[in-house]
Amino acid sequence: MEIREQNIILVGFMGSGKTSVGKHLAGRLRYRFEDTDQLLERKAGCTISHIFAAKEEEYFRDLETAVLLDLKSFSHGLVISTGGGLPVRKQNRELLKEMGHVVYLKASKDTLMKRLSGDTTRPLLQGEDPAGKMEKLLHAREPIYEEAAHEIIITDHRSIDEVAGRIIETMA
Repeated sequence: MEIREQNIILVGFMGSGKTSVGKHLAGRLRYRFEDTDQLLERKAGCTISHIFAAKEEEYFRDLETAVLLDLKSFSHGLVISTGGGLPVRKQNRELLKEMGHVVYLKASKDTLMKRLSGDTTRPLLQGEDPAGKMEKLLHAREPIYEEAAHEIIITDHRSIDEVAGRIIETMA
């Protein structure tokens, strides 16, 4: 199946499947997979947790924008998984739409909690009331993800391959 030649950019909340679907999709399309969080850590020379501990959030958001600008030179051939907060900045949403086909991988709060239970790598889920924190943040970000996206795909009760297949169908 021939698809439009453009980058595919995945946005959504943590646990929505951006990295898993992105890697699988890139393999199926023979595209290169890039994860903005990994690129950001490479650019900063330290982990995201360290950046948040040592700097303010604005510095982190500046790094996210710099990573997008680095990727902007590729007009096609990439599947890009973004950090959950990357689309929060309006400039980033505009860049994403210029860079390719933006897909919001949407999952329900219950699905996200199930997928993220026991994950100790996410600072948001540590401490008191992780479900409450997640629900509040998800409620704030959903309209932002919807604004950033050309397409929304519900990932609840769908396999990685099914979600990737749906993206390929819509790109044909």
